Amino acid sequence: MRKRILVIGGGGREHALCWKLKQSPQVAHIYCAPGNGGCREVAECVALAGLEETLAFCKANAVDLVAIGPEQPLVDGWADALRRAGFAVFGPGKAAAQLEGSKGFTKALCGKYGIPTAAYQTFTEPESAKRHARGQRFPLVIKADGLAAGKGVVIAASEEDAVAALDSMFAGAFGAAGQRVVIEEFLEGEEVSFFALSDGETAVEFGHAQDHKRAFDRDQGPNTGGMGAYSPASCMTDGLRAQVMETIILPTVAAMKREGMPFQGVLFAGLMLTREGPKLLEYNARFGDPETQALMVRLESDLYALLSACAEGKLGEMETRFHPGAALCVVMAADGYPGSYRQGTRIYGLEEAAAVPGVMIFHAGTAREGGEVIATGGRVLGVTARGGTIAEAQSRAYQAVDRIVWPEGFCRRDIGWRAIAAA
Repeated sequence: MRKRILVIGGGGREHALCWKLKQSPQVAHIYCAPGNGGCREVAECVALAGLEETLAFCKANAVDLVAIGPEQPLVDGWADALRRAGFAVFGPGKAAAQLEGSKGFTKALCGKYGIPTAAYQTFTEPESAKRHARGQRFPLVIKADGLAAGKGVVIAASEEDAVAALDSMFAGAFGAAGQRVVIEEFLEGEEVSFFALSDGETAVEFGHAQDHKRAFDRDQGPNTGGMGAYSPASCMTDGLRAQVMETIILPTVAAMKREGMPFQGVLFAGLMLTREGPKLLEYNARFGDPETQALMVRLESDLYALLSACAEGKLGEMETRFHPGAALCVVMAADGYPGSYRQGTRIYGLEEAAAVPGVMIFHAGTAREGGEVIATGGRVLGVTARGGTIAEAQSRAYQAVDRIVWPEGFCRRDIGWRAIAAA
């Protein structure tokens, strides 16, 4: 019997997941809550107000699998409630989601089980945190412990920067997330996004990518939620991939099981490739954005089968296959992002852009009004292309970008530049 899926979330990540799930011969129908102007092309978008309404919807519509996209529902325990109600869920329970919800929790787990990460200390009081910071080498990394919408990390170049960051966090700049802070050493090297699927018992690699966090070309400007990504990450050798699995991913899965909080879902490890080897910067307990867009256009395996295997504890029977070439995603954002930006502007030329060979356009912050696409968010589109090489994927993605008519938007013009320069 073909399955009915509910994908929770409304960004580019969820559009990419719905698009890939639609290709599975095992899937009959996809719901996306709330979805966006692009998701509706591959899923039925539904408005669900909170957990109780989601549970009722799943029961009324005989949903077979729920895939939770964003971090907040995971940290809030939605996966636990859905599992108790009898539904298969892709996504960790509340206890396991602490890997993303609390940086202090993850650091303590790494320390207990010997998982390589930056040296750190955790603080709940500003004066002791500032005393510690004053005795460290700079730059120094200061992180809000909890969820801060990707904005709770400060790289302090000096003692003054560190004190200002700590004062800001403890004063409530990130709400409750900043009432506990982690101060850690600054790691030098190349940063990589590494993904693995887990069913609570074991884990399998699920690709890797490099994100571009800064708003402007050559990594200038403020940090954002991600202005583009490419996959595979050119710096990841077969040896490094094996090392990450053996020293970071598999020990984490085993540690979580031993702690009584088995992890079912996707482990998104932010890594730094240092001279001493790969080290964990932080974990996310869900797929990343925009890395997911690049991964989904490369994925050749049946995504539903993989997500279902994670939910049912059968991942050991599965394998993941990716297109041997490359994929690259360029994020188009509203002018002013990540600061204040206009909403309600109109976007044209999407059909022409999607006609470029190998291109798929994923929507993030969009809606549709009278047949027109309206920008409703900061990051609005993920123009994604596949190619034989990163350079070919980049060329196709920017050909598509240049066909889009949206005067109120912008994008970086150099996604993938480091990999292409090194090739």
